[in-house]
Amino acid sequence: MSIKEVAKRANVSTATVSHVINGTRYVANETKMRVLEVMKELKYQPNSVARSLRSKQSKIIGLMVPIMPGDTASFFFMSIAQGIENVLTEKGYSLILSNTKDDTATEQAQVKMFNSQLIDGLIMAPTYEEHSYLDTLRTGDYPVVFIDRKPTEAQGDCVLTEGARGAYEAVAHLIGKGHERIGFITGSLGLTTSDERLAGYKQALSDNGLTIEEQLIQVADSTNSSFDSGYRLTQTLINNHRITALFVANNVMTMGALHYLQENNIAVPDDIAIIGFDDYEWARVTRPALSMVKQPSFELGEAAANILLERIENPDADYKEVRLPTELVIRGSS
Repeated sequence: MSIKEVAKRANVSTATVSHVINGTRYVANETKMRVLEVMKELKYQPNSVARSLRSKQSKIIGLMVPIMPGDTASFFFMSIAQGIENVLTEKGYSLILSNTKDDTATEQAQVKMFNSQLIDGLIMAPTYEEHSYLDTLRTGDYPVVFIDRKPTEAQGDCVLTEGARGAYEAVAHLIGKGHERIGFITGSLGLTTSDERLAGYKQALSDNGLTIEEQLIQVADSTNSSFDSGYRLTQTLINNHRITALFVANNVMTMGALHYLQENNIAVPDDIAIIGFDDYEWARVTRPALSMVKQPSFELGEAAANILLERIENPDADYKEVRLPTELVIRGSS
């Protein structure tokens, strides 16, 4: 949809449409109402019009993150935001941050909001994999870079971490310590983060000649990927399945698992070894300190910002997927 189509349908000049949108010159009320009605009928968004009329960019980038209230994932995404801002500030860009709360309807509403914000690009951690709606909902001509999670049915560059490799190394470490019954706890599947970590867990077992026992894999439902579910699923694994080690692929669920162990006087690592995902400061002050898979969150943000700026300069280049390595940090819990 272009400004020319709006002008033709409303029987006015393109300059008149521009003045109605931007309020830069008086337009008779009857004419203004006719232009606005045509824009509504054509579902026209002013962002692409404004960009075609301006000789320079807005120098504003949008960022969408999926943080639930009380979720320690906020540390991860805020570190990503700092990395993004570190790059953008040097290039003279500003950042607008929004939170989808990991809800698809909220995410779609925020995309509509960004359509009218004259942004030059959008960086987003998508809610769930299927994102075919983006190509029709996104009416601006700005590029999108996906971070942390890889969507399907959507066009854009991706910057991710090697989640499968991180999980593989954690489980292989536990196997190397003599553990054969290793429980796995994860948030709801259907996200590349959860799916890839599960794949890494299974691959490590297979490569080391251990049987994959589905009952040792505990998945939180989509409404309860939380501290409480980490507590409850740990209880299930210990009481019903006699595990000797535990890998938790979700940071807030790691806290819930550890709370259950402490509350029931289960010694770590003597009675059970445990490794979590994402290395926050609190993991260093537990007793014993927790072994964790560390993600390069700040560097992920920097990479995403650099790729987006490259995309703005070269919009027709092939899309790319960048994977940053994780690091297994061994401490007393394993």
